[in-house]
Formats: sequence, C-alpha cells, structure tokens
Amino acid sequence: MEETPQRVLVVIPHPDDAEFWCAGTVSKWTSEGASVHYLLCTDGGKGTSAPEMTSKQLSVIREGEQQDAANVAGVKDVVLLHHPDGELEDNQELRKEIVREIRRVQPDVVLCPEPYRKNLAWHRDHRITGQVALDAVFPYARDHLHFQELWRDEGLEPHKTATVLFWGAEQPDTHIDIGGFIDSKIDAVLAHKSQVSTRTREEIDRFVKEWAASASSEQEYDYAEAFRKVTFRT
Repeated sequence: MEETPQRVLVVIPHPDDAEFWCAGTVSKWTSEGASVHYLLCTDGGKGTSAPEMTSKQLSVIREGEQQDAANVAGVKDVVLLHHPDGELEDNQELRKEIVREIRRVQPDVVLCPEPYRKNLAWHRDHRITGQVALDAVFPYARDHLHFQELWRDEGLEPHKTATVLFWGAEQPDTHIDIGGFIDSKIDAVLAHKSQVSTRTREEIDRFVKEWAASASSEQEYDYAEAFRKVTFRT
C-alpha cells in the first residue's frame, strides 16, 4: 500500500499479536497522521508457564501491557472485549462487537489475522478472529438491517470498509516498508514484559529484525511486514 489510510481498525486476538505482526506498519501510519484503533478480543489470561499465576491475575497484567504497547505505536485507543483466552467463538456476540467498532471507527483499512492458513499451525483464536472480522466487514457492518439496534439505539451508521489486510498469510501479496520504524516495533514488543521477560533485549532485537528482514526478502526494503490484501467496492 502506497497511500497512508486515514482511519484504521486493528482486530487483535491476544495481547502482543499486533506487536509481532503489524506494529511497524501501525507506527509508520500513525507518524503520517493516521488514526489507528485497537480492538483486543481476549484477555490473554492463559499465556504463561508460571504455575503460581492465575488467569485473573495474568489478564490484568496483559491487558495493561497491550495499552503500553499501543502507546508506543501512537494508537488512539484500545477497546477491550475481555473474552477468555482460548474461548473465542464464531457467533453473533463477537460479530456484533466487531461490527460496533467498525461502525464507530469508520476505518478505511481493517488489520486482523489470516483465517485460512492450510500448511502452518495457527491458534484457534486467530482463525476465529480473522473469520469473524472479515464477516463483520462484509456484509454485516455495511448493511443497516444487520444489527440494526446499533444504528437505531447507538447511532452507529453502517460503514463500507475498502480494505482488509490479513497478517500471518501463507502467501502474502502486500508488503509495507517499516525500515524507519523497526525500533518502534521492538519497543512495542518489549512492552509485553510478561511474555518476553525470559529473553534479553538483544535477543528480542535480533528476533524481530530477522523476522522483518525475512518478510522483506523479495522486496527492496531492509525490513517489512507482510499481508494478504482483500478489497471491497465502496
């Protein structure tokens, strides 16, 4: 994508997913004036190997870390849905919640996980988030008779989103140069202390740069983030 979108919604399964997959792109876009909003679907309350940690304790920590990471990238706000980690469902509740945010934010672009990976393992919450986000974009957020109570009771007008960018795609077709924002991406990843505390900053720095270099391997960039792009008529 050559043009910077004006408004962006990032639909995130767990705290830290956006940082690993798209924080460089988000940092780039916010620096260029984009209004970026995060929608965090789960509380991340299962992501630990510490036997003394409870899900309730961890969810508070991880949702706080997500806000800290979003601040690094210049994100305007973070909406928390608080669904239990590992328990997302493709149902009306989640679909309505995502439609609500699409109609509130009115995004030009929605970023979310690729739901259709065939050959690489993918967390169930990632698959469901990507599928429900795609359905929410088209047709649910578009037509006022879907979840008409959002229009009638909350004043949220229907919205047509032009583009969805899926991260984690097996065959990405869109690459965004994040060379000037790799340090911001690293800092955003490091905000998730509960997830990276067993690694040194140097190890995280090397890991993130190697991942971003791999994503740019066929491009003219030093570092990139890769997506599969889906477009809709608006």
